[in-house]
Amino acid sequence: MFANDTHPKDYPTVKAVEYFGDLIAKRSGGRLSIKMFAGGQLGSERDTLEITAFGGLDINRVNIAPLNAIDPLTMIPSLPFLFDSIDHSRRAFDGAPGRAILDSLGKYGLIGLCYYDSGARSFYNTHGPIHSPDDMRGWKFRVQNSDLYVGMVKALGADATPMALGEVYQGLVQGVIDGAENNWPSYQSERHYEVARYYSETQHVMAPEVLLMSKTRWDKLTPGDREVIMESARDSVPYMRKLWDARVVSARKEVIAAGVKANTVDRAPFRRLTRPLWGRFVTSDRGRELVRQIQDMGGSDA
Repeated sequence: MFANDTHPKDYPTVKAVEYFGDLIAKRSGGRLSIKMFAGGQLGSERDTLEITAFGGLDINRVNIAPLNAIDPLTMIPSLPFLFDSIDHSRRAFDGAPGRAILDSLGKYGLIGLCYYDSGARSFYNTHGPIHSPDDMRGWKFRVQNSDLYVGMVKALGADATPMALGEVYQGLVQGVIDGAENNWPSYQSERHYEVARYYSETQHVMAPEVLLMSKTRWDKLTPGDREVIMESARDSVPYMRKLWDARVVSARKEVIAAGVKANTVDRAPFRRLTRPLWGRFVTSDRGRELVRQIQDMGGSDA
């Protein structure tokens, strides 16, 4: 089976999919195996997602953001300040709410296998530390091409500028944008820390990556092989998380050593301003129920 990932070969998601392939090969006696195409060889996530849905690609690892246009339930994990911690997000992804969101993709030609971590996203900029939303007022922040992300930044009083990730570094250098938001590994690997030296740990979104399989390919498998694939996908998650957690620690250590000024924030004022977005982007009874379930799995900060 052919598998795709837009991240480079040493990235935790790529290594996790390869580990997943090793598991299914072993458990199927070699009848099933995976050939990985990493580093975006097969195109963008949006392009490969379409190919997967039509049966032209067997396995695909994508961020959950491109799935938002396919089914609205996939927007739930991206709601700002839905999770109070990484542990809370993992409980939700591994539990019934996460499974329900994955299962919503079946009618679109996609089988949701599992979630991989994409960490906590925070704001960084070229001017100074962010302690409250007032500090962001009037600044321009790069966001993904997502109505939810645009709405979030605007709710905090800043200007949102949708932009491809590859254009962010130059945008920061030229002053086209004042900052961006991402996790520690991306901040480090994209070298944004060289220009935007202030990283404020708002941890506003903890949206995951998703491992998918083409329903066309899935339907050709025996029930036994389907169980092998689903079980192996689940077993690859702890492996991925171990790699991811180590990557977060090393990335943070590297950029701090390079002179980046990091600060924690009181998340409550940010949460209050962005909370109205939940009602704007979650409009179905089923979606609201899943949000309630996820909140119940967290602490008082959820």
